[in-house]
Amino acid sequence: MNAFIEELKERISPIRQQLVEHPLYANMQTMEQLKTFTQWHVFAVWDFMSLLKSLQINLTCTTTPWVPKGSANTRYLINEIVLGEESDVDEEGNRASHFELYLQAMQQMGAGTQLIEQLIVYLQNGVSVASALDKLQTPNAVKDFVNHSFRVIEQQSIYVQAAVFTFGREDLIPDMFIGIVKELSAAHAGKLNLFKYYLERHIEVDGGHHSHLAMEMVSELCGNDPIKWEAATTATIEALEQRKRLWDAVLAHLPKEVMA
Repeated sequence: MNAFIEELKERISPIRQQLVEHPLYANMQTMEQLKTFTQWHVFAVWDFMSLLKSLQINLTCTTTPWVPKGSANTRYLINEIVLGEESDVDEEGNRASHFELYLQAMQQMGAGTQLIEQLIVYLQNGVSVASALDKLQTPNAVKDFVNHSFRVIEQQSIYVQAAVFTFGREDLIPDMFIGIVKELSAAHAGKLNLFKYYLERHIEVDGGHHSHLAMEMVSELCGNDPIKWEAATTATIEALEQRKRLWDAVLAHLPKEVMA
C-alpha cells in the first residue's frame, strides 16, 4: 500500500471513527426516524454524484473535438467509477444511478422527496445550487454540507477533489445500521426492500471495487508530492467534519415519539 495513503488514513482515523460510531445510527429505531434520515441524507447522495462528474470532466475529455487528456490509466479509473455510479442496476436489472435508486427507496418507504425533486427542477432550469437551496429553505446543515461540497468542486485542485471523493465520502455505514434497517424491514413488510438493496449495493460497489479504483486514482494524481498529500489530507478531514455536523443536525431533528 502507498505510504502516503497509509499516512492519510491514519490522520483521518479519529474523525472517521467518530462518524462510524455516531449516535445517530443507534437512535434510528422507527420508520419515521428512518424517513427523516433519508430526507436529509439524499442531498449527500446527490452531491456525491456532482463531485464524481467534476472528476470526470477534469480527468477525461468530455468535449468535442476529442483529444487525449491526462493518463489513460486515470481516465479508465474515473470512467469505471462513473459507469457504476451513474448507470447501475436495480433489483430487476433495470439501469439507474445510485441517486435514482435512493429516490425509489424513499418513495417505497413513504419518505417525502419533494425538496430534493424540486432542487433538481430548479437546477434543470438554470438556478444555481446555492440559490436553489435558499429557495427551498433547506435545513442549514444541509445547505452547509452541499455548499461545502461545491466549494471543493469549484475552488480546489483536482487531486484534492479526488481525495475528498475517495476518503471523505467513502463507505461510512456501520453494521449496526444495516441491522436496524433489517429489523425495521421485518416489521414493515415491503416498505424497505429497495432501501436494503441500495445499502447492500452501495457497500458492495462503493466499499469494494470502487474504493480500490479511487485510491489508485488519488495515488496517481498526488504522486510523491508531500505538498499535494498534505492538502489532500487537510481537505479530507474538513469533509469528514462537515459530514459529522450534518449527522449531528439529523440526530437533533429525529422524531422523538415512538412510532408503531
